[in-house]
Amino acid sequence: MITKKTKRCDERIKREIEKSIAHFSEHLMSNSKWVRLIKAIIDNLETIKKIEYKNVQNDKICELFLDKRDSYGSDYYATGLYEGSAHITYREIEYLIFPKTVDKNVLKEQNLNDVIELLNRIGQFSLDVNEERIKLECYR
Repeated sequence: MITKKTKRCDERIKREIEKSIAHFSEHLMSNSKWVRLIKAIIDNLETIKKIEYKNVQNDKICELFLDKRDSYGSDYYATGLYEGSAHITYREIEYLIFPKTVDKNVLKEQNLNDVIELLNRIGQFSLDVNEERIKLECYR
């Protein structure tokens, strides 16, 4: 049940997001591009082993968990996705990071060239690439 308190909280969060993204001059990802990206990642989890993201409202880097069982309309939508019990709108994500090192303890890595190849098949993205990670920028 949606209460007045829930609506106020939702509106406050929307205002915080809008305020946070206002200092960017360019929005690089449409919702439809996000949906194509999420679907392609889910379909290629053997290539994409780890994804991190930065939220526009803070400096915290979080891990994005996607699973083969995730589906459109259940786990991700036209405007956002569920991460655990939280709903994240695509507008909240400043950038994605595809790190080379997946797990330092067992020396597990993902092949960044394969990740770039997959991203190029999906569409055009603003990528910042170095030896340790691929950064997919959502704003400039």
